Amino acid sequence: MPPHSSEDAPAATQNFIIPKKEIHTVPDMGKWKRSQAYADYIGFILTLNEGVKGKKLTLEYKVSEAIEKLVALLNTLDRWIDETPPVDQPSRFGNKAYRTWYARLDQEAENLVAAVVPTHLAAAVPEVAVYLKESVGNSTRIDYGTGHEAAFAAFLCCLCKIGVLRVDDQIAIVFKVFNRYLEVMRKLQKTYRMEPAGSQGVWGLDDFQFLPFIWGSSQLIDHPYLEPRHFVDEKAVNENHKDYMFLECILFITEMKTGPFAEHSNQLWNISAVPTWSKVNQGLIRMYKAECLEKFPVIQHFKFGSLLPIQPVSLC
Repeated sequence: MPPHSSEDAPAATQNFIIPKKEIHTVPDMGKWKRSQAYADYIGFILTLNEGVKGKKLTLEYKVSEAIEKLVALLNTLDRWIDETPPVDQPSRFGNKAYRTWYARLDQEAENLVAAVVPTHLAAAVPEVAVYLKESVGNSTRIDYGTGHEAAFAAFLCCLCKIGVLRVDDQIAIVFKVFNRYLEVMRKLQKTYRMEPAGSQGVWGLDDFQFLPFIWGSSQLIDHPYLEPRHFVDEKAVNENHKDYMFLECILFITEMKTGPFAEHSNQLWNISAVPTWSKVNQGLIRMYKAECLEKFPVIQHFKFGSLLPIQPVSLC
C-alpha cells in the first residue's frame, strides 16, 4: 500500500488502459497465478487482514476525505435502489428492475469515480471505474457472487495503487467502505432477489460473500471470550454483531435461510468446531485461494489493466 506522502503516488503521465479479460481457458490460470495482479491482489487482502486483527467495527479510527467520498458513492448506489423498485413479474428470482438500476451505474460509473479521484489523476478514472461496474453483479443473469466481491476489492486496491487511499486508511477501508459496500450488496440481493453466482449450495461457505469472513475472523483473533463455537449461538450473535463483521454475516444468513444452521450452512457449521479464530482465519485464507482465486469459473471474468497487470511478477 502507498505510504503517507503523495510524492510516491504514480505520475499522472502513467499510461492507464481499459481493463480486459485475459483468462480465456483453464490453462490460462497459470498466467493469473504468476501475474503481478494476483500478487498485488492477495497482498492487499492480507495487508487489510493484518490491519483489522483484534479490532472492533465500533473502534475510533481515522477517516480521510477519500474514505468519506467512497462512502458517499456507495450511499448514491443505495439511494438508486430506493428509486428503482422491483417490478411485478412471474418469476420470484432475478427481478428485472435490477437491469434498470445497473444501467444507471453503467452510465454514471466514471462520474462517480471522478468525484473520488483528484483531478491530477483523472486519467486513471476510466480504468478504475471498470472494477466498480464489475463489483455489483451481472445484469444479464441478475446474479452476484465472490467474483463480483473480488472486483470491489480490486477497485479499492487500484485506488491504493494510484495513491488515493493510503496506509493509514487501512482500518477505514474495511470497517467503513467495505462494510458499507456489504450493506448495499445485501440490499441489492434482497430487493431484486438476485441469484447466487456459481453457488456451491450447502457446500460453499456462503452464497454471496467470502472476504468479510476472512477479515471478520481476523477481528476476533484473541477475543477474551468469543470463540468460533459461539457464532452458531443466536444470543452471542445478537449481542455482538454490531462489533464484528463475521457475526453480521451469520446474522444475514439466518435472516435469509430457514431450517437448521448445520443443514443450510454446512461449511460454516464445520468451521465453528475449529478451536481458535487464528486457525479459522488461516483456514479461510487457504480456502479463499482454492475456492475463489484458483477457480476458472470465477477468474475468467476478472479484468486486467495497467494497475492490475497480467504480466508476470517482476523479480528485479
